[in-house]
Amino acid sequence: MSRVPVLVRDAVEADASGICALWTGPLHRPEVDEGTSREAEAVAGIARTAGDPLARILVAEVDGTLLGCAHLRVAFASPIRSERVMLVNHLQVAKHAERLGVGRALLEAAVSWAEHEGVPSLLAPAAANDREANRFLARLGLAQLAVLRGTKVAALRARLPGDPSAVVRGATRTSRSVGQVVALRRSQRRSRGPDLVV
Repeated sequence: MSRVPVLVRDAVEADASGICALWTGPLHRPEVDEGTSREAEAVAGIARTAGDPLARILVAEVDGTLLGCAHLRVAFASPIRSERVMLVNHLQVAKHAERLGVGRALLEAAVSWAEHEGVPSLLAPAAANDREANRFLARLGLAQLAVLRGTKVAALRARLPGDPSAVVRGATRTSRSVGQVVALRRSQRRSRGPDLVV
C-alpha cells in the first residue's frame, strides 16, 4: 500500500472512543469500576496526561479517521543514573491501516519530542506475540533489550511465601523508625531495672 498523509497530534477528550477501539488486549482489559464506562476512564486518562509535562498521548489520523495512537513518557533510564529515556508505550495501529505509514509517523513524532527534550534514547515495548509490531520496530533499528512480564498482584501474592504485612512494614521508612523507638525503649527499661507495681 502507498503512504498517505498522516496527521499526528495530541489526543483530546473526543478521541476517547477511538483510542478505546485501538487499545485492546491484555494491558487494556475492560475492567472498570461498576458504573464507570471504559470511555469515561479514557477521557479521565487523556485529561490526566494533558496535565503531565513528561507525558503525552498521541493520535494519528488519515482524512479525519483515527488510525493509530501511542503513549509517550520521559523517564529516567535507571534510579541511579541521570540519563533520561523516551518510553513509547502502547504504540498501536489499526489492522486495516498497517503499511500506510501510521506507526512510522507516530515514532517520528516521538523522536522529535525526544530531541526537543534532550532525551538521547528511546524504548518501545511490544507484545511478545505481536510478530508484525516486533518486525516493524526491528526494521527501524530498535533492538530487543528485555522481556516484559506481568500478572495481577493478588496472583503473585498467592505464589510468594511469607507474611505480606511484615514485608510491607519492613519496607517503609516510618516502620523502621518505629522499630528503632521500640528497641530504644526496651533498652531504657533494662537499664532502669524492673518496673515497680503499686
